[in-house]
Amino acid sequence: MQVYRNDKIVVRYDPKICIHAGDCVRGLPAVFDVGKKPWIDVDGASPERIAEQVKKCPSGALSCELLE
Repeated sequence: MQVYRNDKIVVRYDPKICIHAGDCVRGLPAVFDVGKKPWIDVDGASPERIAEQVKKCPSGALSCELLE
C-alpha cells in the first residue's frame, strides 16, 4: 500500500489490485500523473475534488480519508 498525505487528506493506493483503467489520470491529471514521482500529488487539487475522483476508481485501488 502506498500512502500520500498532507494535512487535509490521505490518499492510499494499492498497486496489487489496480487494473490500470486510467480514470484517475484522465479525471484529475494535476493530482494523478504517472510521469512524475511521486505520481500522486495531494496538493494538486482541493481535498474534496481529490476525494470525488478517488471514488470513481473502478478497481478500488485508490481510497482516501479527509482529515479534520
